[in-house]
Amino acid sequence: MYLIQILLPLYDNEGIPFTQDEFLKVRDSLSERFGGITTYMRSPARGLWKETRETTVHDDIVIYEVMAAELDRAWWKRYRQQLAADFRQDILIVRSSEIELL
Repeated sequence: MYLIQILLPLYDNEGIPFTQDEFLKVRDSLSERFGGITTYMRSPARGLWKETRETTVHDDIVIYEVMAAELDRAWWKRYRQQLAADFRQDILIVRSSEIELL
């Protein structure tokens, strides 16, 4: 079993917030494909990283999680690229972990 997490920014690189409809579209699409989804939206997480030695960048993000029996890497690569385009990002994080249900 795999846990796949998608980190979506609340704002584009110009600081313009994405609409709730944009997030609902992702939620509904993933829920339909994987039969369920967990969404962490109430308290946005904050990501920080060094873009250069002198510049620190931050993003407020929401996290979507789905579980899947198989990891279709080709599908996830295409989906990540589509999300990056939709959310106007150069890089968008989609990560997976192999998990064991207890």
